[in-house]
Amino acid sequence: MAKAGSFTRRTFLGTCTASIPALACASETREASALTSPGQTPEMRRRTYTYKNVGDLEIKADVHLMDDGVTRPVLVWLHGGALMMGHRESIDRRVKEAVLKAGYTIVSVDYRLAPETKIPALIEDVEDAFQGVYSEGPELFNADVSRLAVAGASAGGYLTLTAGFRVKPRPAALVSIFGYGDLIGDWYSQPSPHPRHRHIVMSREEAFQQVSGPPIADGRNRKGKGGAFYLHCRQQGIWPQQISGWDPHTEAEKFSPYMAVKNVTPDYPPTLLLHGTADTDVPYQQSVMMVEELEKHGVEHRLITLEGGEHGFGGADREAIAAAYAEIVPFLDRHVKG
Repeated sequence: MAKAGSFTRRTFLGTCTASIPALACASETREASALTSPGQTPEMRRRTYTYKNVGDLEIKADVHLMDDGVTRPVLVWLHGGALMMGHRESIDRRVKEAVLKAGYTIVSVDYRLAPETKIPALIEDVEDAFQGVYSEGPELFNADVSRLAVAGASAGGYLTLTAGFRVKPRPAALVSIFGYGDLIGDWYSQPSPHPRHRHIVMSREEAFQQVSGPPIADGRNRKGKGGAFYLHCRQQGIWPQQISGWDPHTEAEKFSPYMAVKNVTPDYPPTLLLHGTADTDVPYQQSVMMVEELEKHGVEHRLITLEGGEHGFGGADREAIAAAYAEIVPFLDRHVKG
């Protein structure tokens, strides 16, 4: 069994058992990539590891790397999905291609999902994934863990900002794409007025039936519809309570250890934020709040604003979106590669 924070190599097709030792079986698949073509070397590879077991549940990470044996800096990608949905294969294509081309290895991790698992254990999974990368990444996939950054979008942006104060050693840089550092504001703790959150309407009983199964760490493994449950939470203003078990109106202090806006210090990592002004899922103000805290504590940062951009940047100017994404690698290089 893999212990918390320990990477166990697995075959991607799942033909190895959980009890085999680390490195006992091959775990690679060749990836189609715009960076290489047949006959070229090196090739792009994806390796899947189990970094943690909780009972019978295996929690996995994918490592995307060039198959050349070169020691490379690392970008840890944390997927989005409101902490309730998604999986490690959900990597922003533009980020993935640009970062791999720039010479980084990407580690994309799963973590247990709410509401079946509450936020303290969810964050513990993320911390354990980093522990595994730091302790075993150099041997398993030639990671230079002294040069490590974190990125994610939406809830992955939230986790990225959370990694900035909970992960030790602290990452060299953070990239939050329409992320958030607050869990209890009105945007989440009051019913949403936005049509995007009403395209599926269920009764409370129907909604909770969607998430009545065992803990999962990959949204594709939930038998019910996690997206429908999320929409119910937004319609009712109960998302904070469902991811935590706490009432944000009477137990707000319990959320503080998991909110970046409450935990910025002068040694918080340099941070790049991208956000659209018309975002109706994660308000633009969430990135503004982070900027205010970063400025207060003298932390290097930059907020790239996409005028008219919805969640996912729809509605923003295409050239402006491309220009925003083009800033990510130079930001990482400056702080990670030095």
